[in-house]
Formats: sequence, C-alpha cells, structure tokens
Amino acid sequence: MYQIIKPLKILLLIGLLQGCTSVVVDEHKTSVTNSQWQQGEQALVLGRRHSSNYETELSLVSCVADELRSNTPIEVIDELAFINQLYPWFEPRTAPMRLKDMKRLLRNQQIATALQQRNLRYIIWINGNTETTKSSGSIGCAISVGGGGCFGFGSWEKESDYQATIWDLKESKNLGEISADASGTSYMPAVIIPIPLIARVQSNACEAMSQQLTGFFNTGGSDR
Repeated sequence: MYQIIKPLKILLLIGLLQGCTSVVVDEHKTSVTNSQWQQGEQALVLGRRHSSNYETELSLVSCVADELRSNTPIEVIDELAFINQLYPWFEPRTAPMRLKDMKRLLRNQQIATALQQRNLRYIIWINGNTETTKSSGSIGCAISVGGGGCFGFGSWEKESDYQATIWDLKESKNLGEISADASGTSYMPAVIIPIPLIARVQSNACEAMSQQLTGFFNTGGSDR
C-alpha cells in the first residue's frame, strides 16, 4: 500500500507546483499617433537581427503577425516571403534600421515598385528577445535491470523584452513605439519521469504587444 500511496502524494504535489508558475506582463505605449489607413493597404512585421548578441526570434514575429491577421482588418505580409523577394535589401546586414535609411532605400526604383505593388503601408520593426536569466536544481536519471527513472527538481527563470516601432511609409513618419516585458519561472519536477511546468513567457509578451498593436490599428480609421 505504501508504494501506491506515495506516488499519488507526489503527483498531488506536482499539481500544486503548477499553480506556483507565474508570469508578469508590463505593457507600455508611448506617443503613438493614429493615422488613417485605406482598404487594401498592407502591413509587414519584421524582426531586427542586426545585434551581435541576439536575434529577435522568428516565432515571436510570427506570433505578432498572426494576432494582427486575426484581430485587425489590416492585411499582414509574410516576413520570410518578403525578405526573400527583396533579397538582399532586408537581410540583417543591409536592412534599414532608421526611417531615414528607409527613405534612402526607397530611392531604388526596383524596391519602390515592389512595395507599391504590395501596397505596403506599415512596417512594424520588433526588437528584443527571450532569455534564461537564472536556473537552479538538478535531475538525475538511472537505468537498472528492474527498470529506470529520474528524480530531482529543477527550475529556471526567463525574461522577455520586446519593443515594436511602427513606420508609416505613406506619411514617411515614425508613429511611435510599443514595448512588452514578461517574466516567469518554469519548473521541472522528476519522480520517475520529468514533468515540465512551463511558464508562457514569450507567448505572454506576444499577447501583450499584439493587444496594443491591435488597438492601434482598430482605432486608426478606415474606409471599410
């Protein structure tokens, strides 16, 4: 009976630990001025990858783009398809980091024509990343003739820090910036098998930023 009751108690403890996982989201929006957009105009969400220390994850950029597609009337261009079509102008080493660099790039007739054909109105640059800031604990596993298993406990903390800059190409101006910060702790208890209890840090940062962007575009006006 002892061998039966003990695993049940452990599973109950694991369930309680899951409730201890926390994610804190801090949203901040500054000086965003709504502008009137028209039917058929498109937006592009791009990740900045020029830093030598990190690259903005494709998964985060795709998440924000998907949220905008689902919650706004704005048509959102696929990032990789756009980069490939305009190669090499939006590769990390050549991409315009400032609005004045973008204006200079548009003097290239080939690029200007390609953007006009797509009816691209907005470029949303996302800069930042998610990183593990702290980890502790350990898990050991063993295999024997009678079976095997793992025992131990580990945890790790992650932080997400992202900023989005919105360019209006039609008006040739920077409409403002939105930032989203998230942090959380994930747990990995192991009793026979490891059970990960993951904090949705990057997902929460995506949701926070997407909510701000959705509010911006849904109140920006349209003729639809």
